[in-house]
Amino acid sequence: MKHKFFNGFVIGTVSTVGAIAGSLFAFKKTVLDPIEEEENKIEENRRRANRKSHSAHQG
Repeated sequence: MKHKFFNGFVIGTVSTVGAIAGSLFAFKKTVLDPIEEEENKIEENRRRANRKSHSAHQG
């Protein structure tokens, strides 16, 4: 009887940890990564504009 309880407890714990890890990974992919990509695009545009501004005033 104790083996069934222990096996069920271990399987339940592993399943719960797996579900939490999967949901965190999905949250990162759907929410955090797009925010970081947008910040990178903004920073790249800022660098381009800065270079363009400097080159326009060289002549």
